[in-house]
Amino acid sequence: MALGLIGKKIGMTRVFDKETGTSIPVTVVDVAGNEFLQVKTTEKDGYSAVQIGFDDQKEHRLNLPQRTHQAKNGASAPKKVIREFRFENEADAPDTSSDHPGAALFEADQWVDVIGTTKGKGFQGVMRRYNFSGQPQAHGHMMHRRTGAIGAGSTPARVWKNQKMPGRHGAYKRTTQNLQIVQVRPEDNVILISGCVPGIKGSYLTIRPAKKKSS
Repeated sequence: MALGLIGKKIGMTRVFDKETGTSIPVTVVDVAGNEFLQVKTTEKDGYSAVQIGFDDQKEHRLNLPQRTHQAKNGASAPKKVIREFRFENEADAPDTSSDHPGAALFEADQWVDVIGTTKGKGFQGVMRRYNFSGQPQAHGHMMHRRTGAIGAGSTPARVWKNQKMPGRHGAYKRTTQNLQIVQVRPEDNVILISGCVPGIKGSYLTIRPAKKKSS
């Protein structure tokens, strides 16, 4: 894996292509404040990785182990979000003696993967949660949107594990792959990514170079 960024979703807007005038929907991501925290090595930790912190918060909102860890690794302020980016070996890891490059890490037209948490939908039935087709809608039928049979009384005489049932829907960790960066604005510390990404406004995102598509 290559070095990536942690960002906060600001919202969506559109930009226009200078040559064709085509309207391009983009998601605006704030990436200000990415900071190197810790370098993990194969010899000491069993794998090679770089740990990055993002978004300052009040110190009393962290427990003692979190405060100690961040202070030990020289965090400028307590961080809300910490992510790790793994590497094959220490030679592939970036130089952490200087500041994180921030928005300048990526460039326009580069392909990226964006990891986020989808919107929560609350408690939902099986038609919305699993796209069940439902039961007959005819007059007199009593179970239009119900699940239906979930197990016979004689065999197997129980409900199988992992049976699709009503329940909490949404708030899943999802990765949207192969999105293109439309603009990089280091002066504003924002990145404009084509299309939509998982999550609500204000949610945290992890942006990394695309795994399945070369820039």
